[in-house]
Amino acid sequence: MTTHCLTHRFAGDGIHLARRVTQEVRRTGKHFLPRPLLERLSAFRACPSTSAGPFVRAFLECVLDKHDGAYGNRTYLALPVLELVLEGAGGAPDPDRLATLLIADVARFEITTAVESGGRSDRDPPGPAVLGKRLRHALRFAAPDLADAVGPGDRAAGRGGACPSGAQWSGIADALPGPPATESGRWFDVTVQPVYVLHDEYFFIRVLQTHEMLFTAIAGEVRSAVGALRDGRPAAAAEHVDRAAGLFGRASALFRLVATMRPGHFSSFRRFTQGASAIQSEQYKRFEVLCGTPPAARLASAAFADVPAVRAEAEDPGRDTLTRAYLDLRRSGGIDSREWGLLHGAVGRLEDRHQRWKATHRSIAARMLGGASGSGHTDGVPYLEGCLRNRLFWQLDRAAA
Repeated sequence: MTTHCLTHRFAGDGIHLARRVTQEVRRTGKHFLPRPLLERLSAFRACPSTSAGPFVRAFLECVLDKHDGAYGNRTYLALPVLELVLEGAGGAPDPDRLATLLIADVARFEITTAVESGGRSDRDPPGPAVLGKRLRHALRFAAPDLADAVGPGDRAAGRGGACPSGAQWSGIADALPGPPATESGRWFDVTVQPVYVLHDEYFFIRVLQTHEMLFTAIAGEVRSAVGALRDGRPAAAAEHVDRAAGLFGRASALFRLVATMRPGHFSSFRRFTQGASAIQSEQYKRFEVLCGTPPAARLASAAFADVPAVRAEAEDPGRDTLTRAYLDLRRSGGIDSREWGLLHGAVGRLEDRHQRWKATHRSIAARMLGGASGSGHTDGVPYLEGCLRNRLFWQLDRAAA
């Protein structure tokens, strides 16, 4: 199809273009899209007569990232499109709700594949044991009331009792929450752009996207806690911090889902994800710098090298943090000990949840990576081990000493 045909056919109808391109991406893998198609899409993007809206521009930014030499974590995870879904008018989900919808989509994808594959193995879908575990963890996250339908662990693994029938699987899929029936919600389905053609990359992308949404929600709670402290309301701040800690509990639950990843799949598609790494997560780093300014050595490390915007925020002397607001309010006095106890306990719980999340991340990475380096040009597992020494509220510990 020529650029003229693309412009004529899809001008003003970007979602249909995105769906057609997404079909091709999932057929070949984004890394292997034919150059003529990439060049036509690039020319389409540059053509002013297309009147491309923000969703089309964001979608093409992601699908053309390798062609443009701009491939990274944001575009691999189609975050420019998902962020527009969050901003959409008329029932747009909040970040935590979008996290639920992303994992519900994992369950729907796995069920659809199991029901419709007809025994085909061209993409190597999981067998009953892995499928049962994966679905059970996905449903516990996204739709706990449906998790029992998959059955207990031994049944899902095929060691007693039967797995649900095709009709039962379809019933579970139909009961899952889906994206809002809005203009922005229509773009949800085109936000998985795998680089290769193996089955497990779909759910891997969705899990990483879910982490990004949870980090966005966590950062929002910490930001609200800072505001509450500036208003002299430490008890309200403690509630926000506890909600942030609770969201880290949800983030940790995702590692159970990641544990169903088959190492062979991971090592196969990972060859084509070099340049995209979780170390580039702006939302995770933004959460970190909202808690408190990291030590100079960490700001100068690889952890912040790929997130220059967040590093600039951290180095801004006028930026507020939970640590700074906490210390300022404590110096001002006048807050009763009960409220301080609530806040101190909440801060400790957030620190603990974060440390446990990092430790689990390190364990999963050790299983999947072994001695391989990280895709963000780090040392891999040794880098994550070093991160265990970092503390969010290290300045509070120093002030108390």
